[in-house]
Amino acid sequence: MSFPQLDAIDRRLLKALQSNARMPNAELAKLVGLSPSPCLRRLKILEKKGIIERYVALLDQEQVGLPVSVFISIRLERQHEDALEKFEAEIKSYDEVLECYLMTGQRDYLLRVVAQDLRSYEGFLKDKLTRIDGVASIESSFALSQVKYTNSLPLPV
Repeated sequence: MSFPQLDAIDRRLLKALQSNARMPNAELAKLVGLSPSPCLRRLKILEKKGIIERYVALLDQEQVGLPVSVFISIRLERQHEDALEKFEAEIKSYDEVLECYLMTGQRDYLLRVVAQDLRSYEGFLKDKLTRIDGVASIESSFALSQVKYTNSLPLPV
């Protein structure tokens, strides 16, 4: 796997977009030291290469009624390819699951799930997670508070 070569201007563009993806092109161009046309051209290249995957709006979890964050460790009965694929396909269909990672160590997967309250989490657990074939154990840890959250990658400038 080769990593894309990003020059200083590309990194400045990406850093600026990570903090405000709705920044007008003229403002972005000025910020990174380009004129608007070359700035837009670079953005299109970064999009085409898949470096910029998509643009999204970040929502306040509490203000939209999903204040509970749960980190769930999952261990499967077997770790063969079919079991992993079936589990992953099922997890991808659940809107409550914001993140899912295949892990090393004692657990096979780590999930981040959001819920309205403990009752709705219990419903997710009973109605969805425990019904996935091949799950050997589920361990839930509730976040008491969020100390840090970012979705911005630490790009060198």
